[in-house]
Amino acid sequence: MITWRTGAVESLGASWTGAQEVTVRLDDPWADTRLPGRVKSLAYPELVGPLAVGDRVQLNVSALARGLGTGGYALVVARDDKPPADRHGGPGHLVKARYTPLQTLVLGVDDQESEHHELMRDADDLAGLPVVVADLHSALPAVVAGARHAAARAGRPAPRVAYVMTDGGALPAWFSRTVAGLRDAGWIASCITAGQSFGGDLEAVTVHTALLASRLVVEADLVVVAQGPGNLGTGTRWGFSGVAAGEAVNAAAVLGGRPVASLRVSGADLRERHVGVSHHSTTAYGRVALVPADVPVPVPDDELEPKLGPLSRQVHAQAEELVAAHPRLRLVDVRADKALVHALLESPVKLSTMGRALDQDPGAFVAAAVAGVHAVDLLGA
Repeated sequence: MITWRTGAVESLGASWTGAQEVTVRLDDPWADTRLPGRVKSLAYPELVGPLAVGDRVQLNVSALARGLGTGGYALVVARDDKPPADRHGGPGHLVKARYTPLQTLVLGVDDQESEHHELMRDADDLAGLPVVVADLHSALPAVVAGARHAAARAGRPAPRVAYVMTDGGALPAWFSRTVAGLRDAGWIASCITAGQSFGGDLEAVTVHTALLASRLVVEADLVVVAQGPGNLGTGTRWGFSGVAAGEAVNAAAVLGGRPVASLRVSGADLRERHVGVSHHSTTAYGRVALVPADVPVPVPDDELEPKLGPLSRQVHAQAEELVAAHPRLRLVDVRADKALVHALLESPVKLSTMGRALDQDPGAFVAAAVAGVHAVDLLGA
């Protein structure tokens, strides 16, 4: 059941590609009087049209009322006074967020109406393209930072990176300030939204066609696959959206790519199941992925040893157990040094995982970064 509120836009806040923050003064009070009468809300102009101060809006406040995720936002569902003007014509017949009130039509890269349809119709080969798969959206900038660091170290140009966003977390790519910031900085060449996710530079029906478009349309040197912000977990072995990471490994391999399984790591999570190597990674890569994949593990040098050594030794031991139990996986030691940490510090977007920054949980970001390092090393192999 959706919890609804109506109200008037009182002020406009920050905006980025595809998204607009607004403050809405609510018409009706909350049953819980501790909740505010003015709420920070997020609108997607491509869905609801542009907003101005004074516009009346309908809000979905379900998650906000329960204190659940969505970045602390109420979500604008529609103008309450006047809908945006119709958009007539235009190619594209892929329906995403299907059969929800905000289902939207997009032009897929694999759509019959797409200029790329002939290229994509019989496409079937990634030709060894490295594909880094990660559980959390927060791994994306760290993977790219590692890849750029490795390329610079080898005297090569920065790699052309495609990001394939799966539909386990946020469905609109517009929700992600990370994607907007990385694109604006030139760190990613394209965001491709696969499955029910939408709003990327390119749209794809499946992870498979998104991967193929990464190579054939974007001409990427490497691909990062991860869900959007806001992963879902239930504290059970199988009830988490990151299970799809294992399926992405399978997709990369079946198409002739080089899967790189980025480990979800933490040295600061209070939940035992996520300390060291998360059970999300061991389940996704050990049980769901059925094909060979490389598993990069950071090995800190003498300078980083005092800070990362204990966690890295735990992670290495857990990764060894994973690979021993599933010999199709290959453990790859990757040197982690101060220069790699400096590369993370140069990220054009904020590094944050589960609310923790680089200095609060450095192992999480270093583990993702070495996956990017290894992917670039594969380019020269």
